[in-house]
Formats: sequence, structure tokens, C-alpha cells
Amino acid sequence: MVQVHIDDAALRQAATAGMDNFLEAFAGAIRKTIGGELNADNMGELNSDQITLLGYLMLRDSVMDGGFVELIHNGLGEFIFFNPFGKAVREWGLRDLYKLLDKCSRYFKKYRLEIERDCTQEEFDALYERYPEFDDFDDYFVEHEEEFTEAVAQYVDDHISDFAIIDE
Repeated sequence: MVQVHIDDAALRQAATAGMDNFLEAFAGAIRKTIGGELNADNMGELNSDQITLLGYLMLRDSVMDGGFVELIHNGLGEFIFFNPFGKAVREWGLRDLYKLLDKCSRYFKKYRLEIERDCTQEEFDALYERYPEFDDFDDYFVEHEEEFTEAVAQYVDDHISDFAIIDE
């Protein structure tokens, strides 16, 4: 396991700027430590909480940008639905997010090959119409994103030492 370090002053500044900045301060320190992005080669260097935080932020950013169809098309579906990510967020207290992911995973399993395939922008845009099953999941996530993010921030704040070493 690598040791992730974050500067105390930078963390305090991020915390005063809001929960998104607070989480991004940790995520940025984690990414810097592993060389940029989470991938199969560096995942073993992190603990489960660090991986879950990065996973949540990838999930949030993808769904807020283009919904679950975009998340799946961009290759994040397997990480979100086939790994212990859902169980981890449930253990963090995000039961509603866990339930959402559990329901959504059924459609991921059913449609993933079609959604993940390479396609033109026009073909990609048509996926939203072909798979309206994801619309309710997208809407629910967007409506509850702030609650989810707040719960993640609270978990990180309550377990800071599981995410990084704070340097004075």
C-alpha cells in the first residue's frame, strides 16, 4: 500500500470551500500518489476506502454529465456494478445509492455489450432513446446527488486516516 499525503492547510482550505472541494482534495492526493488515474495496475496500491472514494467521484461525474448510459459506454460499468463498490457505499451508510446501483445493475448486465461497443456520436446519442430504462436511475441519482456527496464527505471526514496522512 502506498501512503497518500495531503497538506493540512490545503485540506482546511478545501473544507471551507465545500464538500466537493473537500472530496477532491483527497481524490487529488490519491491520484497524484498513484500517477494520475485509477486503473487495474495501481488499484492494489490503495485501500478499499480510497478506491471507493475515487469510484464514487467517477460515478458521480459520469452520471451527472451523461447518465448511466455514458458511464457504461465509457467502460466504468464493470467497476461500478461487478466490483464490491456497491457493498462499500452501503457500508458507508449510502443504502439508497446501493439500492439504486443494485437495480441499475440488472440493466447493465442485460445491455452492456450493446452500450459499450464503439460507435459514432450519432449512434451514441441514439442509445439514450434505445435504453430508456436508465432514465429513472439517472433522474434519481441527479435528485439525490447532493445527499450522496454529503454522506461520502461525512464518511471521509469521520475516517480521515483511512484516506490520507495529514501533513502539518
